[in-house]
Amino acid sequence: MVMPPESDGEQLMTLVVDDSSVGERLDAHLAKALDGLSRSRLKVLIKSEHVTVDGRTVADPSYRIAAGEAIHALIPEPEDADPEPENIPLTVVYEDRHIVVIDKQAGLVVHPGPGNWTGTLVNALLYHCGDSLSGIGGVKRPGIVHRIDKETSGLLVVAKTDAAHQALSEQFADHGRNGPLERAYTAFVWGVPDPLKATIATQIARSSHNRLKMAVAGSGGRHAVTHYKVVSPPGGIAGGLASQVTCRLETGRTHQIRVHMAHIGHPLIGDPEYGQGFKTKMNLLPEPARKALSMFNRQALHASLLVISHPESGDILRFESDLPADLQRLFKLLTEI
Repeated sequence: MVMPPESDGEQLMTLVVDDSSVGERLDAHLAKALDGLSRSRLKVLIKSEHVTVDGRTVADPSYRIAAGEAIHALIPEPEDADPEPENIPLTVVYEDRHIVVIDKQAGLVVHPGPGNWTGTLVNALLYHCGDSLSGIGGVKRPGIVHRIDKETSGLLVVAKTDAAHQALSEQFADHGRNGPLERAYTAFVWGVPDPLKATIATQIARSSHNRLKMAVAGSGGRHAVTHYKVVSPPGGIAGGLASQVTCRLETGRTHQIRVHMAHIGHPLIGDPEYGQGFKTKMNLLPEPARKALSMFNRQALHASLLVISHPESGDILRFESDLPADLQRLFKLLTEI
């Protein structure tokens, strides 16, 4: 049984396994049940955590299904065109013939997708790099090895060659366990986390209430580890209503910092998806600050540190990024209360 889609852009398909399908591979069953989607396409979707079985994220295409299991598949709209080069201003921190490091502005989507086919970082890099792209998988395109959310600013490294793409992908898959890879973010959160320094280790999966969001899962998710440290005074800023926090990633899950900080009761200021319940905190601020903060329309998160091993030379490259102007204004506003 297939239910109709439940969201715009992405389609949420629901299947219930009947007795005749028991023991089939998950990817094969979906390919048989969902018209227009190849088995190879479905394998990619399964591995990228777009499919759940009875509420558990299943990332193994060879999973054998059982009678009565409810399968939910979140199907993105197909990409109907190759990205075109666009002359979009970029802040280039470092570039050679192997890689380019960008200090991404808030509001810039990394990769084209539903609702954002143009105006993305990939479009900008195609224009900026031009013929210096020697090809990723046989196509002249930038190799995206990690992403940051549209409304998160900060450092991002992109491969320009197949070899660099492979080497960087291995570094990010290793999460710095056996190499120098390091990623740190500056965040402004509601309240003061207690303790002031700790590690958050959970599983993260798509929310059972809203499949377009992520959530901490009891089981069936992917292991996620964030190390945080409060760097503002112990009593916080804005009279203890907020804190400046440094978060270091040991894993790289979708929305990881946003989900983890909300999970411990200290969501990011301005986060429209994971911090809505804390808007009442603004009512405790003086009127000028409350008005200014109500106009801050993105999560207060900045990728401030990136350390990698150069994919060709092996040299350790360290990049740091100061807070952008909007977060500097936010910091000034909160510290002057």
